[in-house]
Amino acid sequence: MILYFSGTGNSRRVAEFLGRLLGERVLPIMELINEGTKTLQLQEKESLGFVFPVYSWGPPTVVLKALERLRVSRPSDYVYFICTCGDDTGKTADIFRRAVEKKGWKYGAGFSVVMPNTYVCLPGFDVDSNDLADIKLENMEGRLEVIASCVKARKRMTDCHEGALPRLKSYFIRPLFNRYLTSPKAFRASDACISCGKCAQVCPMHNIRLADGHPVWGMDCAMCLACYHYCPKHAVEYGCMTKGKGQFTLEKKA
Repeated sequence: MILYFSGTGNSRRVAEFLGRLLGERVLPIMELINEGTKTLQLQEKESLGFVFPVYSWGPPTVVLKALERLRVSRPSDYVYFICTCGDDTGKTADIFRRAVEKKGWKYGAGFSVVMPNTYVCLPGFDVDSNDLADIKLENMEGRLEVIASCVKARKRMTDCHEGALPRLKSYFIRPLFNRYLTSPKAFRASDACISCGKCAQVCPMHNIRLADGHPVWGMDCAMCLACYHYCPKHAVEYGCMTKGKGQFTLEKKA
């Protein structure tokens, strides 16, 4: 079984492709939690995989919280993860491994897959050029074929690109980022909004509602930026940070 969390589609694409390679079930983790499904029915000797994006050099907080709430019908002897990232992962592997072991589950492996950048809410951060995004997507399939072979063989390993200064990024910058730079209060819709409701439809947290035809953000936000990237009129803004920046989803890429 493969569980995924995805905003703009990168991690969903990875999970679905891997699912085909392994012949595994693929499910969105937040839908399970939102529906109250907390006990997963695992088959005998079935592995349990998680696919999620790297947020500020660590697993998304919502994924860690979902992991805390999940239960399994029988223990899996091989729990693994794949994190998608625009570049490096920091100590994502260590953070997720500890969360898995805290539940008494057997950690098996961790991998990273480079995918197109989607974070645009700080100065200097923008989506990749079309050429670079194409290169990353072309490399994805070969990378996942290697990962699938490792999972099939139940290899116990960690193969993540930590990058420079991983401890500083994950254990110092990440907590500050999560505390001060993940508030949904800066989201707003410009006059270009056409009240289509796409932002509410794509939000994996069901955190957006329409009021008088315009989106209103609640406080249960993962900062996945699906609302920003899927907006057909580029009307969703995050303060002044997203001004002049690009959009990217695999749906638009296709």
